[in-house]
Amino acid sequence: MKECIAVVQDAVIHMKDDVIIDAVKKCLAEGLSPIQIIEEGLSGGLDVVGQKFEAGEYYLAELIMAGDVVTEATGMLKDKMDPGDMGKKGKVILATVKGDVHDIGKNIVAMILSAQGYEVVDLGVDVASEKIVAAVSETGIQLLGLSILLTTMVPAIKEVVDLLTAKGLRKKVKIAIGGACCSQQLADEMGVDAFGESAVAAVDIFDRFKKELEIA
Repeated sequence: MKECIAVVQDAVIHMKDDVIIDAVKKCLAEGLSPIQIIEEGLSGGLDVVGQKFEAGEYYLAELIMAGDVVTEATGMLKDKMDPGDMGKKGKVILATVKGDVHDIGKNIVAMILSAQGYEVVDLGVDVASEKIVAAVSETGIQLLGLSILLTTMVPAIKEVVDLLTAKGLRKKVKIAIGGACCSQQLADEMGVDAFGESAVAAVDIFDRFKKELEIA
């Protein structure tokens, strides 16, 4: 791991808002791409923060402060990213599930998807399962990404799947989940189509979904 990436991770983990921008600038100066900095530095740091939160070492205040550090960094990196052809690849719905108010991971995914040519319909955080399903039904969008940080909110994923099934929409929609508590095993148990191990992985996942659904 490059030293500047380690500094970025440390700034996120220990909420050093006075360090993060200089650390990101140093990474850029050393030739790292915005995607690399997001994936290895910011997302890597957030993973540790999520683990500390789940273990009871961090509380909501630390989670919010770490999120603020990441938001500051992504705001700067967004201007450095090649926006591509916005919406060229199609539309994706993103939402953080009911009961979960954390949006940093979702926002990073949204930024990367947008930069890679997707139009993102972001429903926000703490989104009721009924609202997610209504958005799918009303827009006809077939690509859905659900973000979840806390294990206590896992049932909300199954609730979305069951509602889509009840409305006859499940086979028309591909669902990916991501977040600190997610895994391929959880994806299998919840009946969704993919687990995104990282924010950058979301692009490959939705590209694959498009091919499977034969979306132009």
